[in-house]
Amino acid sequence: MAGGWAKDGAVSEQIEASINDELARMRATKGPTGESLTHCADCDEPIPEARRKALPGVKLCIDCASDRDARPEMRGGINRRGSKDSQLK
Repeated sequence: MAGGWAKDGAVSEQIEASINDELARMRATKGPTGESLTHCADCDEPIPEARRKALPGVKLCIDCASDRDARPEMRGGINRRGSKDSQLK
């Protein structure tokens, strides 16, 4: 396969590096830690004790957490490695 200026295996290396970057990002976000709040940080409704015990460090009630999780997470769509395909989007 002709690669132009790219060395052999450059595409595979880029895919593997992208996967490793995403796995590292996912591992870094472990979730809430610390002391749980007794009332929701958004709506000030009481957080049930069972939820506080199940998720140490919880800050939101179930409704607010569900609303937040339903919103799409906006992440940067920039490919640091600058492939030609990423620049065509």
